[in-house]
Amino acid sequence: MTIDPVHYARRWKTLGVLSLSLVIIGLDTTILNVALPTLQNEFDASNSKLQWMVDSYLLVFAGLLLVFGTLGDRLGRKLALQTGVSIFGLASLGALVADSADQVILVRAAMGVGAALIMPATLSIIANLFTGAERGKAIGIWAALAAVGIGLGPLIGGLLLEWFDWSSVFLVNVPFAVLALLLGIRYLPESRDPRPGSFDLLGAAFSTAGFSILVFAIIEAPERGWSSGVVVGSLLASVALLGAFLWWERRADEPMLDLGFFRSARFSVGTAAVSVAFFALLGAIFALTQYLQFVGGYSAIEAGAIMSPMALGLVMGAGSSSKAVERLGVSRVVAAGLSGLALVLALTVLWEPDTNGWVLAAWFFGLALSMGWVMAPATEAVVGAVPAAKSGVASATNTVARMVSGALGVAVIGSLVSSLYSSDVGESRSLDALPTGAQAAAENSIGAASAIAAQLPSRAASEVLATTGEAFTQAMGIGLLVAATLAAGAAVLVARFLPAERTSAESEPGALEPSLRPLGDPDRTVSITGTR
Repeated sequence: MTIDPVHYARRWKTLGVLSLSLVIIGLDTTILNVALPTLQNEFDASNSKLQWMVDSYLLVFAGLLLVFGTLGDRLGRKLALQTGVSIFGLASLGALVADSADQVILVRAAMGVGAALIMPATLSIIANLFTGAERGKAIGIWAALAAVGIGLGPLIGGLLLEWFDWSSVFLVNVPFAVLALLLGIRYLPESRDPRPGSFDLLGAAFSTAGFSILVFAIIEAPERGWSSGVVVGSLLASVALLGAFLWWERRADEPMLDLGFFRSARFSVGTAAVSVAFFALLGAIFALTQYLQFVGGYSAIEAGAIMSPMALGLVMGAGSSSKAVERLGVSRVVAAGLSGLALVLALTVLWEPDTNGWVLAAWFFGLALSMGWVMAPATEAVVGAVPAAKSGVASATNTVARMVSGALGVAVIGSLVSSLYSSDVGESRSLDALPTGAQAAAENSIGAASAIAAQLPSRAASEVLATTGEAFTQAMGIGLLVAATLAAGAAVLVARFLPAERTSAESEPGALEPSLRPLGDPDRTVSITGTR
């Protein structure tokens, strides 16, 4: 592996540019959640439309990641990153002309295209620019700075909605995109796989269609029902397409994804750990945003302020994980992070509709701190388990898994909470005094119940809010307890199967783990070039 000395000397500045590129993705992951009540009022959007505003981004993101990660390895990671940042910024400007819920969904989908180019390219450049112990430190910093966007998204969204209209939560991406694009021209090195082989067109088609249909089924399940014909048919189609993808990849002379990567415990268990963490995180945020605003009665800016400790927790967790790995080993750190995540999620069963705001803020900090101990070391394990030349497709595989898991978390936890809430409210009979249509709407959605209560006399409104708030709080606690159980199970899996030591591939860039050496050429080199 040969690295331009100029680019190597300014590698830490390059890391800063890469992290800035990810800030906009992190920001967009959470900023829209706090704007959902505003968008519901603006466009009279149904629950399904609101969920699609969140998940259209995930659908496109997950569907294209593997293909775009491969293209970045082939055509150039800097080119992929800069193209992605440009698309993301231009798509964000689309909010200026969007005047319906469907158009907002299209804007989000276009942003997903840009994000799918950005995410794998950033991690690939790190894998090809940093070596040895520096790689672990760089990935820790990358995860910490990227997490700033995730943590600050709700607060920034609340501040923007306090003074501007809903489009501001999209337009805030534009200056970040412009800055990242300009700095990238100077500081990002170009790198690519020197021996990419022929492009696996059939594999690309199978993977894109399979992952897209899978995420579609997951998104639609809460609204249509898991047993509906559309959902069952989509799930069967996705299984068939992804099965065909795996079948083809095992037989193709030059596959897009070398399935031998999964023989490495670092790759497979590390990917599983991050996936479970994102399942819990995105599912929890989706439910908690509704809890804060509809049950707790907090405004958008107040809800954002309560959630803002996530930024500090993610930075501290990801930043401290590298030193923790040196002392305790990868498996213990990741298992501890998952265990902490499980504990924090389980605590929600003790919450009340009027749980103190300081308690909620501390909870968000603990959630994020635990996530930080999972994200950075697990990602480092995945990236370090493959040759540097294939880091784009490895990063994309890892990200596909966690994006699909995130969409699944929103769908499963959202569906479970919604079902438990509707059942509880329906059985209480406390809303029988409402007109039939209003009663049905209040039983279907905590957001609708809040809107109906706002039109009632104060005493009747208080009764509706008390009943629905208690039901939603209990439903949310049970839903997040399920996520906690999954995180605890993942912690056991990690402790048992994830190697404690850092991968040997770190010590020799582009090298393969011993368990993977038969899959490729151990003498392969990676060239990194760029202008001064």
